[in-house]
Amino acid sequence: MHTGIQDVMVWYSTNVSFYFSSIKMAGSGGCPYKKQSEDSSSSFACTIGSEADDTLNLLNMMPRENQNPSPGQPFPLSTTRVISSIPKAEVKEGEETNWIYPSAQMFWNAMLRKGWRWHDDKIGPEDMDNIVRIHNANNEAAWAEVLKWEKLHYRKCRTPRLRRFAGDAKNYSLRARFRHWMGHELPFDRHDWVVDRCGRDIRYIIDYYDSERVHPDFRFALLDVRPAIDSFSALWDRVRMAWRRWCLPEPPEKSS
Repeated sequence: MHTGIQDVMVWYSTNVSFYFSSIKMAGSGGCPYKKQSEDSSSSFACTIGSEADDTLNLLNMMPRENQNPSPGQPFPLSTTRVISSIPKAEVKEGEETNWIYPSAQMFWNAMLRKGWRWHDDKIGPEDMDNIVRIHNANNEAAWAEVLKWEKLHYRKCRTPRLRRFAGDAKNYSLRARFRHWMGHELPFDRHDWVVDRCGRDIRYIIDYYDSERVHPDFRFALLDVRPAIDSFSALWDRVRMAWRRWCLPEPPEKSS
């Protein structure tokens, strides 16, 4: 993997978290979601005040669309946005029914806003395109993992949808901390996704670990996806899934 791309991807995940962005609030009381442990049952959402970063669209927690080249940008970037396979829980009239990924130009602008200096990395337009593909592929993989869990409730809800999301790379989950205590590396990022299960909100925790290579389908990270233990139902799902994986293990992934 191109070292520059890997460095930018890790920097991006830990400093920008564009697509799964947390809203930075002035003062100590603001938050995009209440930080909570994996066993916490407190509310995921918090009130968004008037002091929120005005570069963010508060309707979807994403930076406002900025498709214009930045001052001094060394090369043009694509403004094409890809529609994801992830359905939105709330769709307004005229909107896409699925979440839309940011363009390469939006990525670039977001990284600059967060202090990234492109002069320090050997990054070209083709690298930015690859970064976008990696970002999108990993989110698609995360949603596929979520759907594996949601199949446990297929009879009650056949169309789970993503309601909201947030990223907090340094808020390590209990499982990540335990794995680190056992000698494994900490994840380079963490996301919390809230899935609408036909009227019931279910929080998922996603830990992202460096796979040290990019797969042919542009997946970059190893994902640990599971429902947060916010209810007895979520705990029972953990037990059921552990039993299924023990009895019916998935075949090993073919090496490229």
